[in-house]
Amino acid sequence: MLHIFVDADACPVKQEVYRVANRYRLSVTLVAGSWMRIPDGVKATIKVVALGMDAADDWIVEHLEANDIIVTADIPLAARCVERGAYVLGPTGKAFTDDNIGAALATRNLLSELREVGEITGGPPPFNKRDRSRFLEALDKAINEILRNQS
Repeated sequence: MLHIFVDADACPVKQEVYRVANRYRLSVTLVAGSWMRIPDGVKATIKVVALGMDAADDWIVEHLEANDIIVTADIPLAARCVERGAYVLGPTGKAFTDDNIGAALATRNLLSELREVGEITGGPPPFNKRDRSRFLEALDKAINEILRNQS
């Protein structure tokens, strides 16, 4: 059964995930380093993992199945999930696939190195309504594609 896992600590689209998951009657697991409230009426659970650099990432990778949906902005986690056959979406609606994950990792590593040497001092642009809308569209599309392929 299709399941949605959310790398939840800093995820800006949890409410959107709940709304879409409810529409399709899908289960959601939030994975986080600390407890967070889940709204009433939402078919979601929270898995609080031990604090540590990759504790949430490791838990998600260990529990996902092929064709599950993972929501994360963490590109190394996205790469691990794509490798296991999951459908991975960033909070801005960007899908990470076999075709683009290598370039995403390389770009992430390059930008990290540039930040370390002081060449880049800022982060990504602020999250906005357009990002939220793209995410909703991408999540709906992913669910429909997976369900169509399972039939």
